[in-house]
Amino acid sequence: MINSKDRAGGIVVLTGAGISKESGLDTFRCSEGIWSRVNLEDVATPEGFRRNPDLVHQFYNDRRRGLLDAAIEPNAAHLALARLELEWPDEVFIVTQNIDDLHERAGSRSVLHMHGELRRIRCEACESEFAWDADLSVDDACPHCKRTRFLRPHVVWFGEMPIGMEQIYDALDRCALFVSIGTSGNVYPAAGFVSHVRMYTRARTVELNLEPSTGATLFAEATYGPATEVVPVFVQRLFRDGI
Repeated sequence: MINSKDRAGGIVVLTGAGISKESGLDTFRCSEGIWSRVNLEDVATPEGFRRNPDLVHQFYNDRRRGLLDAAIEPNAAHLALARLELEWPDEVFIVTQNIDDLHERAGSRSVLHMHGELRRIRCEACESEFAWDADLSVDDACPHCKRTRFLRPHVVWFGEMPIGMEQIYDALDRCALFVSIGTSGNVYPAAGFVSHVRMYTRARTVELNLEPSTGATLFAEATYGPATEVVPVFVQRLFRDGI
């Protein structure tokens, strides 16, 4: 166990679909992922929502039901990061590209969903935001302003600005360690976080992934394998050796 602040320091963890795949959730970008089965312009753009809101609602209703299936649970990688946050003597901040809530279910509390959350919705009329586990349709009224046809999934679509960018870069600028877990390295701005850290903070940079990401050469260190195997081992090593 870490017993010296000199061996600790703040940690930013970026997670992607690879950490949740082992919990049974579909990824989006792999060869058999969601984007290989549906047209992203139809279900993941503001234009698609305007064209056919019923189709978009059906797509996210299916995703939400899948997430709420009793068989979907946090895995060993989620649990290891929750333990890291609980026991590490400095800040541990998880930035996730995932719209599931498996980090929170595992016990993590300092989590920012830069691409939104599947179990939340928002109203485009009054800009209110709500927790939501039921199916959603154009006929549902906003709990706040009572208007219909304005509720949408609280998910960042292509062409929209990710959530919390100022907070993310503030954490990156302070960190002593940046860890990227289960990400493809294809989606910006998240794919650029490692370059930002290398340029402005000189923090230690580590990739934990099933295979090398597009930006793998930007990381000083890397370990490849299933997240449920490599993440717990890495966390245990941090507690033993520090940053």
